[in-house]
Amino acid sequence: MSTDPYAGFKAAQREGWALFAPLETLTTPPAGLLVEFAGVGAGERVLDVACGTGVVAVTAARRGAEVRALDLSPVLLERGLHNATLAGVPVDFTEGDVEALPYPDAHFDVVLSQFGHMFAPRPELAISEMLRVLKPGGRIAFSTWPPEMFTGRMFQLISQYLPPPPGISATTDWGDPALVSERLGSAVKELTFLREIMSSPALSPAHYRTAFERTAAPVIKLVETLKDDAPRLAAFRAELEALITPYLKHNVLRQDFLMSRAIKC
Repeated sequence: MSTDPYAGFKAAQREGWALFAPLETLTTPPAGLLVEFAGVGAGERVLDVACGTGVVAVTAARRGAEVRALDLSPVLLERGLHNATLAGVPVDFTEGDVEALPYPDAHFDVVLSQFGHMFAPRPELAISEMLRVLKPGGRIAFSTWPPEMFTGRMFQLISQYLPPPPGISATTDWGDPALVSERLGSAVKELTFLREIMSSPALSPAHYRTAFERTAAPVIKLVETLKDDAPRLAAFRAELEALITPYLKHNVLRQDFLMSRAIKC
């Protein structure tokens, strides 16, 4: 029996994110930006944490890095292996948890995460593990959603209808530079931030909303939870489409994200 108090929460994440694969077309360009931002080079040992379908891992491997990638979802790992095979690059995919990384201390030159580690229920444990497996002088870099921009606001809306279990920090906290600095603390130096934009094609707010209801774990769970409460589900959908509207122009939804990078002391 697991002694992890959040085992049930993680099991739900594992199931929910299994449907994420169609969104890789959107997250592929930001993966290129993150790998460039981290300065990944040939021959470096790289870990992609909460790798999803492996878009960051494959991008790093194509630069000649020796890449390992980890995720809770075996379904996404299978897709990641397909992507790596198609690209003709070796990536070692492993099913696992960012809060208990199955790698030795000071093993990697670079540790990356794109919109992934931020879903760990205990941020202090996740960042401790990511730094543990990173060599002194190595680089940690990750992409997250600022709380004041569209995607951060969307996650905040979801939490109003479906609050997270007690004790779990808000995902969007990872998009606040002040909190990132606090969580990394004195373990790192030369902390740097850069904002970029992910562009998502959508014909209308309803198109984007329905696509997200089929692919994003928090929204999938919320819709399932509210399936017998039609008025409340309709209210959520109306609020989400209203939130989408000002960010949608020329059939493209603007999704600002934050990249953070630091060197381990």
